[in-house]
This record gives sequence, C-alpha cells and structure tokens, in this order.
Amino acid sequence: METQPNGTKERDMGSEYLEYERRWIFWLLIFVAGWYGAYTSALRSGVFCNVQTANVVFLAMYLARQKWFSTAYLLLPISAYLFGSFLSEWIGKGVKHLHFLRWDTLLVALEMCAVVFLALMPADWPDQICQVTLNFVCAMQFNTYCQIEGLLATTTFVTNHICQIVATLAMLICHPESHDLRRKLKAHVLLFLCFTAGAVVSTVMCGFFSYTSLLSALIPLAAVLICLAWADLLVEHRYFDAVLRGH
Repeated sequence: METQPNGTKERDMGSEYLEYERRWIFWLLIFVAGWYGAYTSALRSGVFCNVQTANVVFLAMYLARQKWFSTAYLLLPISAYLFGSFLSEWIGKGVKHLHFLRWDTLLVALEMCAVVFLALMPADWPDQICQVTLNFVCAMQFNTYCQIEGLLATTTFVTNHICQIVATLAMLICHPESHDLRRKLKAHVLLFLCFTAGAVVSTVMCGFFSYTSLLSALIPLAAVLICLAWADLLVEHRYFDAVLRGH
C-alpha cells in the first residue's frame, strides 16, 4: 500500500479488482435492469423507467403545448432520478461505508426492498408509484456501479454499450492485434446480452405471474448481495479506504 496526498491508501493487489467491480456483478445487475425494463413496459403503463431521456422529451413537448398538469407530473420522476443520483454521490463518496458494509452493498439491499414493495403492491395502485421508485433506484445504481474491472460501464441501460461495441469494432479493424480492444469489446457485448436476457426472462415471467413476477429478480440480486457482503465483512474489509483502480 502507498499513502496518497489525501490520506487514503492505494491498493497494491496486482491486477485484481474489488468484488463490486467484478464482471459477474455487472452481468447480474444489468440482467436485472433488463428485467425492470420489460416489467414496466409490459405491466406498468408501457414506460421504460431505467433512464430519463423519454421523460425529458415529453416534458419539453408538454411545455410547448402548454399542458401544465402533465408537465408538473413529469417533474416527479425526473426529480426522483436527480435525487437518487445526488444521494448515491453523497453517500458513496462522502460516507463511503457504514460501520462494516460499503454503500455499494447497502444499495443492493435497498434495491431488493424496493423490488418486494413493487411486486406486492396492489395492481390497482397508480403505475406512477412503480415508475418513480425505479427511477430512484436506477439512478443510484447508475451512479454507483460505473466501472467493470477498469472499464467504464453502465448497469441500467445499453445505449452506451451498443455505441462502444460499434466503436471498438471500428478500432479493431485498424488494430486487430490489440488485446485491450478485444477485452473491451467482449465486456460490452456480454453486458448487452445480459440486459437482453433479463428482458426476455422478465417478459416470459410477466406472462405467467403478472405483477408478482418481479419477485424473481430477487434471485440475482440476492446472489450479488451475499457475495458483496462476504467481501466487505471478510475478504476486503481492509480495503475500505483504498483508492480503486481507474477511479
């Protein structure tokens, strides 16, 4: 370990990464994100709640048409997303960890609670409750899980992964021998496939179990939570204040 000017310690672990930077953690999280997308699109007003691009477009359209009530409503999911980003940044960078678990681990536990609430929520409750809750959760996840073994990545949508796949393929034409480019391409392709698989499984489950199908998303989330908690408590506890690779 080397002490940095800000008093933190830089990890000295060779080429290894912390558990929450591991590829399989990102695979499971983005699989669940695909699950959310299909779930809300199929059962909750046909809206994709993982990001806010559509909401901002609709907000602009309603403003132009002077539909003030619709405009005011859209401020709710957008504000939830903004607050989720703010909260994850404040806790993740400021608090870092609470006694024995990292924020990254606590976030997965919080997400599981949200999944249980939404899956058991009465069907006649407003769909907006589901939308806003997932806006909040996805914003925190997007802002917390942003690096997969040294590569910038997202766990809530695939637009960036698609762009990175195409861009990396173009670069590989000029540099076919590049190991780093092949590694980058593989990472983004697998994340894209995991998101798609999550959406496929969610669609099938929605057909069989309707609203409660969301409970099945607890299985991959529980796997993530158990492994992250195990790492925090035993394997990586001494690295709580370490500067992560690439950060």
